Amino acid sequence: MSLENQELRKAGLKVTLPRVKIYQILEQAGEGDHFSAEDIYKLLMEKGEDVGLATVYRVLTQFEAAGLVTRHHFEGGHSVFELARDEEHDHIVCVKSGIVKEFNDPRLNELLNEIAENMGFTVTDRTIYLYGVHKDAEDK
Repeated sequence: MSLENQELRKAGLKVTLPRVKIYQILEQAGEGDHFSAEDIYKLLMEKGEDVGLATVYRVLTQFEAAGLVTRHHFEGGHSVFELARDEEHDHIVCVKSGIVKEFNDPRLNELLNEIAENMGFTVTDRTIYLYGVHKDAEDK
């Protein structure tokens, strides 16, 4: 049994071709890659897969509910998905191109934990989004 099938079954989802294909795209993404539903749909079309955009949205919503993916909502209604992972990381978003990069800085992690501790808190979860303009989008 393939890894995708195991992950889908473990999440309580029936193994279907669209689910497997979408999971594979997310799984093969490079470190820090994030895809919108439209990005995934375009990749499926390029591969000759007959999966509609509505199906991609439905599967991603099912994956999110099952804890397989994390959805990030950005300003302007832009949402991207990545496979759920355990380690903490943050995101920086280009407001011109929509490029999303992730980063993890131990100094920032330490500072945030220190701030929380000084206020009597223990950090259990966090989300940080930085917005800016990527150098490749400056000229556009």
